[in-house]
Amino acid sequence: MDTHISPTQRLALVTGANKGIGFAVAEGLLGMGMTVYLGARDTYRGTSAVSALVARGYDARFVQLDVTDQASVDAAAETVAREAGGLDILVNNAGVLATPIHKPSRTSVDEVRATYEINVFGVVAVTNAMLPLLRRSSAARVVNITSNLGSVSLAASNRAFPQLLAYNSSKAALNALTVTYANELRSERILVNAVSPGSVATDQNGHAGALTAAEGALLPIRMATLPPGGPTGTAVTADEDLSHHPLPW
Repeated sequence: MDTHISPTQRLALVTGANKGIGFAVAEGLLGMGMTVYLGARDTYRGTSAVSALVARGYDARFVQLDVTDQASVDAAAETVAREAGGLDILVNNAGVLATPIHKPSRTSVDEVRATYEINVFGVVAVTNAMLPLLRRSSAARVVNITSNLGSVSLAASNRAFPQLLAYNSSKAALNALTVTYANELRSERILVNAVSPGSVATDQNGHAGALTAAEGALLPIRMATLPPGGPTGTAVTADEDLSHHPLPW
C-alpha cells in the first residue's frame, strides 16, 4: 500500500492521541481535511483509535510514539519524514497526572521525576525531533497542552489552589518551554503557544470536568490553525462557556 502523502496536504501530529482531548483534537483536525498522525505509546489502542477514524473516511494514521523513549521519538520522526516529507502542526498533548495525590511534602522524588519525563522532557524530545520537519512548512504551528494548575500567579494568589507538586510544577515548566521555543522560532514564523483546554472530563480527573473532550479540543484546534501573524509565546485557557482568555503565567 502506498503510504505517501500529497505534498499539498496539510499534516498534523498529535501525541497521546488514542483517547480524550488528544483524540478529539485529532478528529477535529481531520474534519478540516488534514492528514493526522495519532501518536500513542500503546500500539493496540493507537491502531484501534485510527481504525475508528478511517472507517469514517478520514486520513488518520497511527505512529507508535512513547515520548519518554528517544528511540521511539526518533522512529516516529523518521516515519513522518518518509511518508510526508514535512509537518505543519505538532500538538504536544501526551501528559500524566500521577495518582494517588499526595501533599507536596509527601511527594516522592520518583513521582516528580516520572511526571517530568512525560510532561516536560517528552515535549522537548518530540519538539526537537519534529522541528526539522516543521521547518519545511510555510505555516508551522506548535501547541503545548498545559493546565491552569501550571499558573504560578494563580497559585500564589489562591490559598485553596490544588497543591499538586509534580503536576503543577511540570505544567509551569511546560509554559516556560513554550516561551523559550517561541522566542527562538519567532524569526522562522513558527508559532508556539500553550493551551489549557479548560475543565474537561478525562481519565485524569475521573471524568469530573464540565466540558466534553470535543469541547476541550476547540481551543487547541484554534491555536493549531492560527493564520500568519498570529500570536506566539502565549498561554490561553478556555472557560466553561467555551470563551477563552490569557492564562496568567
